[in-house]
Amino acid sequence: MIEVTDLTKKFGSKHAVDSLSFTVEKGEVLGFLGPNGAGKSTTMRMITGFVSPSAGTIRVCGYDVSKDPEAVKTKIGYLPESAPLYPDMTVLSFLKFCASIRGIKGQPQKDAVEKVIETCFLHKVTHQSIDTLSKGYQHRTCLAQALLHDPEVLILDEPTDGLDPNQKHEVRKLIRELGKTKSVLFSTHILEEVDAACSRVVIVDQGKMIKEGTPEKLLAESGCSDLHTLFREITTTETY
Repeated sequence: MIEVTDLTKKFGSKHAVDSLSFTVEKGEVLGFLGPNGAGKSTTMRMITGFVSPSAGTIRVCGYDVSKDPEAVKTKIGYLPESAPLYPDMTVLSFLKFCASIRGIKGQPQKDAVEKVIETCFLHKVTHQSIDTLSKGYQHRTCLAQALLHDPEVLILDEPTDGLDPNQKHEVRKLIRELGKTKSVLFSTHILEEVDAACSRVVIVDQGKMIKEGTPEKLLAESGCSDLHTLFREITTTETY
């Protein structure tokens, strides 16, 4: 569903992403794990077509991101790290607006909006102005817009950032559920996310892949007792 091959992104002389290759299959939740500044967000922005790569190829559901960007965008639901929203809108009006941009109108729009409100537990704040919401509810609202068109692929950048423990638990549970029928790629620097939601992990550092596999496989191969120890041993920074 996602095929990344020799992906590279340069900003001047700096390699933000350096010859990165990986795949994400249908029904898989791939955790994109790495320290802050490892190139996770840049990679996701290239997969969604927001940033152009310096080299390499990306295919989503068979479409080349560089050659068929519009086709790719119909297949992807994207939750950026900053969760951009229109603060003066209500949750309901924002979701209706996003659905209309996707070309969803009439009864299908009503059905889609009701479904994501239920999925993301937004009933209590449906008619509330976004600028009055807690950060947790704002994050859920942005996640809801990513699900409106029932995409085959979900790209989630730090999906639990800023959430309280209960909210993190709900989002991780939702990611696991979505991963049963979709391809989910989500970035994190929180090691607990891996055990809680991922079926497989790609660990990156300084734009390069360091390790790849299931959490169990990585621990078995390394001889480490936990992911914290493994992560400290194979990355160059303790900021995570």
